[in-house]
Amino acid sequence: MPAKIPATVVTGFLGAGKTTLIRHMLANANGKRIALIINEFGDLGVDGDILKGCGDETCTEDDIMELSNGCICCTVADDFIPTMEKLLARENAPDHIVIETSGLALPQPLVRAFNWPEISMRVTVDGVVTVVDGKAVNEGLFAHNVAAVDAQRTLDENLDHETPLSELFEDQIACADMIVVNKADLLGDAQADALVAKLKSEARKGVQVVRATHGALPIDVLLGQGIGAEADLSSRHEVHHHHHDHDDHHEHENDQAENHDHHHHDHDHDAFESFIVSRNEVTDPKGFAAQVSSVIAAHGILRLKGFAAVSGKPMRLTIQAVGPRVDHYFDQPFGDAPRDTRLVVIGHAGLDRAAIEAALCA
Repeated sequence: MPAKIPATVVTGFLGAGKTTLIRHMLANANGKRIALIINEFGDLGVDGDILKGCGDETCTEDDIMELSNGCICCTVADDFIPTMEKLLARENAPDHIVIETSGLALPQPLVRAFNWPEISMRVTVDGVVTVVDGKAVNEGLFAHNVAAVDAQRTLDENLDHETPLSELFEDQIACADMIVVNKADLLGDAQADALVAKLKSEARKGVQVVRATHGALPIDVLLGQGIGAEADLSSRHEVHHHHHDHDDHHEHENDQAENHDHHHHDHDHDAFESFIVSRNEVTDPKGFAAQVSSVIAAHGILRLKGFAAVSGKPMRLTIQAVGPRVDHYFDQPFGDAPRDTRLVVIGHAGLDRAAIEAALCA
């Protein structure tokens, strides 16, 4: 059976920077073919128009699909599942699916939909990414333009219009596998560090909180989390109820407030760094995985991946780590290839490379 196609769910309030983050991801996809599903609300289609300028073979206009109803959980059977089936029926399936939810949408009902028989055998939720406006959240506002968010909310009769934004925000944090503190350049280092620490304390254990400017995140950080969120719904339950007649909540954004972020800034990649660590053979795969885990925790590494040679074993040991979770398995024989151990380390700029190399080679 072929491997399941990974799908990333991107959620967050109007103006947080979801569309900017996705556009940056497409411009730096490194050949990965990405399909987009955009949960539009109303008939403006602003996100779709913005993203349809993404161009090349990474993501053509045919790879972008829109759900023209703000409430996914009310229309799973009629709208979302048929859209997914249409996408999966294509001759050339995408390498990755990215779903941008509406601005007030909660990701939980969408993640739950991946357990429907029609798609559960072919797609898995790679991870849920919640994008927040760092400056607004730091000021206790949750969105740059609260009036615009509330105006959107009035358009959906299914929503409880009296629900405070703070409660909707808590639900988005409760489901996140990664929280992106966007517009970090508008905060000082001390403010940014404090906000990251606060969000980590409010999120589930192991959730990564990363800073970004103009939505610029390396694709190796954003995609490839391998969470399988649809099998982990109990730990990311909704804290609140926001529907008049449903247990879940959804509504949309068109992110017009993000237009000032739509410029590409190559220097934003300077906020992240990666390097390769080479070492000799390892003797104990489980022990080495534990060693990798401890190094990640000590240095705040976001991702670590690569291969190791194990003494006396003809097979190559694959190592893949996302935050504190480390997976390791033998994947194929080395054959005539050199029995090298090479690990790629990815994290925020300023990693102590010498200390990390020493710890991984110990």
